Amino acid sequence: MSIFLSPSRCLLAALISLSVTQAMAGPANLTLTPWAPNLKVDAVAFLPTGADRLAVSQRDGLLLLDPKGAELARLQGSFASLDSRALGSRVLVASLDNARQQAMLVSLDADQRSWGQPVYLPTRDYPVNGLCLYRDEASNLFLFLVGEEGKGEQWLVGNGARLDAQAERVRGLPLPPSATDCRVDDGAHQLVVNEENVGWWAYPAHPEAEVTRSPVALREPFGEIKHSAGAMALIPAGVVALDPKAAQLHLYQQQGERWVAKASLALPGVKEPENLDVRATAKGLEVLLRDDDDGRLYQGQLDWQATPVARPAELPVVPAQAQTEPVGRQGDAADDPAIWIHPQQAGLSRVLGTNKKQGLLAYDLQGKLLQELPVGRLNNVDVRPNFKLGQQTVDLAVASNRDHNSLSLFSIDRQSGELREAGEIATPLKEIYGICLFQPASGELFAFANGKDGTFLQYRLSAPNGTVQGELVRQFKVASQPEGCVADDQRQRLFLGEEDVGVWAVDARADQPATLSSVIKVGPQLHADVEGLALYQSAGNDYLVISSQGNDSYLVLDAQPPFAARGAFRVGLNTALGIDGASETDGLEVTSVNLGGAWSEGMLVVQDGRKRMPEQTQNFKFVPWAEVTRTLKLP
Repeated sequence: MSIFLSPSRCLLAALISLSVTQAMAGPANLTLTPWAPNLKVDAVAFLPTGADRLAVSQRDGLLLLDPKGAELARLQGSFASLDSRALGSRVLVASLDNARQQAMLVSLDADQRSWGQPVYLPTRDYPVNGLCLYRDEASNLFLFLVGEEGKGEQWLVGNGARLDAQAERVRGLPLPPSATDCRVDDGAHQLVVNEENVGWWAYPAHPEAEVTRSPVALREPFGEIKHSAGAMALIPAGVVALDPKAAQLHLYQQQGERWVAKASLALPGVKEPENLDVRATAKGLEVLLRDDDDGRLYQGQLDWQATPVARPAELPVVPAQAQTEPVGRQGDAADDPAIWIHPQQAGLSRVLGTNKKQGLLAYDLQGKLLQELPVGRLNNVDVRPNFKLGQQTVDLAVASNRDHNSLSLFSIDRQSGELREAGEIATPLKEIYGICLFQPASGELFAFANGKDGTFLQYRLSAPNGTVQGELVRQFKVASQPEGCVADDQRQRLFLGEEDVGVWAVDARADQPATLSSVIKVGPQLHADVEGLALYQSAGNDYLVISSQGNDSYLVLDAQPPFAARGAFRVGLNTALGIDGASETDGLEVTSVNLGGAWSEGMLVVQDGRKRMPEQTQNFKFVPWAEVTRTLKLP
């Protein structure tokens, strides 16, 4: 995407450029010497294991070279572009097959000097300019494709030491129109892409991340780059990048949310540096580059000791075991789930989910859509059993209806699980948001509804004549916007989330003061927005599960004071089942009931705000609680 700035923004960009230039450290030392003068290749790179090198050539194929440039092994063909990662005891190499015009992956046994069988990605409907590999925190291997006219894609290609026989497209990625090259910092989960006539951009590489970008460095007059943004190499502490037309090497380091220029080095004797690779050694940085003017190769030592950037610890990943069909509306639609337990056959239980652009949905435990009630923009939903609807006993689902600022009620047949509309209760809330139910031992049923202004209303629900009615019995307020809430029926305690503040506990009984006590505040463990809340209760091991939306994770606390944190996790890819992870989660629900099979220790359901692999409308992911217990080592 080209950059167009107003005069005021041009001034701001110039000031930013000046401040970056002034922040540059003293020049680092770079010594270049010719390398393998008789070798004619189009790109060269360090092998990720050992001292050998890799090279690609349109004429000679894919080459394994020794440190002096002598050929050790060759894969015949015509190739361009190059990246690699360790693959167990082998090396995974990615390149572009010029003859087939396809991205290719192949394993290399460097010790035996032998190539494996190539695996090809499907032919794309756009020319591929470049590619790069990425390994995530769960050892999933991905390949990014950089295409013409801003087209980019991310593909799942393997896991751990395994290269998949068939790659799977994860998502499309809008990239700059003149991008030709990319590299990924695995530890930072950061993709860096060039835009030749503008600069270098950093994107989140994780498939569940929001698609955003930030400038690493820009061309004059918006930055210090003289002519163009070319190839780059990444190290844990920064970016080493080429301006080919100016024959300059630039060093950048990330500091907080911005990138700072640390040095700019001329490349004497090199007219048009094109290909670049760098690896860290005890002495500094070892450099390989190619001069596109005459095809000569150079190696050198860059004496730049960059301070590693502090990064948060990686959270463990738990894969989903099932997922629902995508909801029937585009955009931010799916929101909050609830789990209805069949009173006789737990395997016939259902997962309810709100579509805040449509209504209420019901799924079986495999995620198949069973029922759809298009009653309006429902936000949150909760369920309780044994509600007296006149002379009939039903289970009851209650949802917050944003069309009418009301509570929408649904009866659930206790044998078939069929849902039917059961009435509506008006509220005075101007913007109703969250809802949760409370059912103490007395058997009464209460609903807590909240509004975006922080108001909570507590209603006693009843239907003595078959018509549901709600009696307002208590009202209180938090200082800012809430949404998620859950009631502990046994201990008569309500947990509620204030999105930018944290989680509170309050007595759920209508005749008690609504005194808030802090459970956990937004901070290192809990990242705003605070969204869905749910309770896992089994044999005294009671846990509060919170959607920490700001870092796409789920925090587990003891559900009793002092509410000790038991750990956090993310829901990630299930490569075996082809289920993507979950991110930007709004609502969630959990049960400890044995639902059979994978759900023998209960089920966690989370809303997925970004559906990948393939890209579709939002849905809900089903996670075995046994996996959460194992991952967090819960009692």
